[in-house]
Amino acid sequence: MGCSGCSTGRGCSTASNGLPGGCKNNGSCGAGGCNKLNVFDWLANMELPSGQAACDIVEIRFKNSRKGFYKNVNNLQLNVGDVVAVEATGGHDIGVISISGELVRLQMKKRNVKSDSEEIKKVYRKAKQADIEKWQEAQGLEQATMYRARTCAVKLNLQMKISDVEYQGDRTKAIFYYTAEDRVDFRELIKVLADEFKVRIEMRQIGARQEAGRLGAIGSCGRELCCSTWLTDFRSVSTSAARYQQLSLNPLKLAGQCGKLKCCLNYELDSYMDALQDFPEVNNVKLETELGRAFHQKTDIFRRTMFFSYTHEPDNFIALPVDRVKEIMEMNKNSLKPADLLIKMAPKIIEKKPDYENVVGQDSLTRFDKSKKSKNKNKRKGGGNNQNKPGGNPNQNKQAQNQNKPNPNQNKNNNNNRPRPNNNRPRPNNNNKPPQNPA
Repeated sequence: MGCSGCSTGRGCSTASNGLPGGCKNNGSCGAGGCNKLNVFDWLANMELPSGQAACDIVEIRFKNSRKGFYKNVNNLQLNVGDVVAVEATGGHDIGVISISGELVRLQMKKRNVKSDSEEIKKVYRKAKQADIEKWQEAQGLEQATMYRARTCAVKLNLQMKISDVEYQGDRTKAIFYYTAEDRVDFRELIKVLADEFKVRIEMRQIGARQEAGRLGAIGSCGRELCCSTWLTDFRSVSTSAARYQQLSLNPLKLAGQCGKLKCCLNYELDSYMDALQDFPEVNNVKLETELGRAFHQKTDIFRRTMFFSYTHEPDNFIALPVDRVKEIMEMNKNSLKPADLLIKMAPKIIEKKPDYENVVGQDSLTRFDKSKKSKNKNKRKGGGNNQNKPGGNPNQNKQAQNQNKPNPNQNKNNNNNRPRPNNNRPRPNNNNKPPQNPA
């Protein structure tokens, strides 16, 4: 974002060290500088056709948004950013070159300024060090002069607001910018200011939008004001622009920093007007149905949807397409009433389709587990059904044949499996018997 709040209002090059006076951003502004209404020279690196002379007119920027076209009659080597002394009424003024080259022709065409116009004055020379020092001294007096002029206007009971003061480069003239609702007789004020500051006085009345553009501010959108960055033509804005865009008619939200309606209300108005051409006129029109009357609540323009509510159910919003509203209005003209606002349709059975096609089963996460499970089952069942197949495993067939043959060692094994006598029976203890007498 550009720095519109510099203390001098003249950009980065006016401070003594070449840095901005108020933003403390060291000249690295996002909009290209601390100046207002900056223009990007997209024709700077383009060569002119053979035989065509370069443009000898340059655009020079002064305080805030004041700019002018001046002719380089002395064929000076001028570049963007050079401080020059130019022709002014009753003396000379100091300014900074903002545009040079072929882009100046386009800017003059945009502002309807002809190359032979009397408005185009001369460029005297590049500013000397003495000119720049005198110019900076005049800039330092502007703030105190504005406060003093406001005090004088209050003493004279003048209904005006002095918003800005600009000294000429040679410090012989001061321009006072003011806003007022009605016409103001400031002849007495000019005499007081001339005696106070010992310079020639010029009073310029500007509008509220021009004042906001000169001073600069941050809008409710969080960006720098359009009138101080790029907007130069101030078109009239009415409340109908807000109505067409379905905006709330809240003056606190629709008003800008200047106290007037925001200029951005006109930016998208043409798109809304084109979209509303196919919408029916529903002001003070109610739709007649068998369930009752329905009145219009709101409209979603770009979705082509209109919301209606029955008079007995005002809180229930029913969304209708524009074609359905036209159909009901045509039926009402023919003294017909539909059963309901909406057309009842049979519910559609939606089949869920897979998001992808599994052709060979390679996408299954368990494709490696199925084969293992089948092998384990075959082992538990003793080979499964593959034993009877002629193309089965030959090792499994041999095992089956060996199982069917009689085993001669089987009887031996059976004899060995007979129950054996239990040798763990308790034996009689002879020590407990009574002694026998010898015969």
